[in-house]
Amino acid sequence: MILLAIVLCEVAFWVAIVAGLTARYLLRSPRLGGTLLILAPVIDAVLLALVAVDLLGGGTASWHHGLAAIYIGVSIAYGKRMVAWADAHFQHRFAGGPAPERLTGSRYTIKCWRDVLLTALAVGIAAGTLGAIILLVNDAERTAALSDFFRILSIIFAIDFLWAVSYTIWPKKAPRALPAATGRR
Repeated sequence: MILLAIVLCEVAFWVAIVAGLTARYLLRSPRLGGTLLILAPVIDAVLLALVAVDLLGGGTASWHHGLAAIYIGVSIAYGKRMVAWADAHFQHRFAGGPAPERLTGSRYTIKCWRDVLLTALAVGIAAGTLGAIILLVNDAERTAALSDFFRILSIIFAIDFLWAVSYTIWPKKAPRALPAATGRR
């Protein structure tokens, strides 16, 4: 049941974003668009409530519950950026806005280190969610599957950290410009 809830919440998250951007740019209704965009964090709260109801109602934790905690952490930490990314691309495609900038060099490296901070926040939220669930259920046998997720959260953070280190050492280069057409065949 929880796996289905995660899938439905992920779909609902993106439907709310696309509907909000459609209202904002295609229907020219920024107020309705903003209202629809606000639904994205509400969807996270619904998923958290479903997980709590399932486990407090006697359910046994599985990897689905751990995945829900990770989803909630990532959604909260990266949600604003995901919406801004979708907004920039939607505005460019449908409202004549500028093309989204592709970062390179030190600007991309700085973005990678900001991502490390966001990933630390996501991992912290997920770990806090897992810890709270474990404490609330208060049954080690029923929540054993959740304890493994602390190691997974460490791996997620380590990968993002190493990603940032790699771009600090080897900065992302700008793409090569294509040679100008000579007009000859």
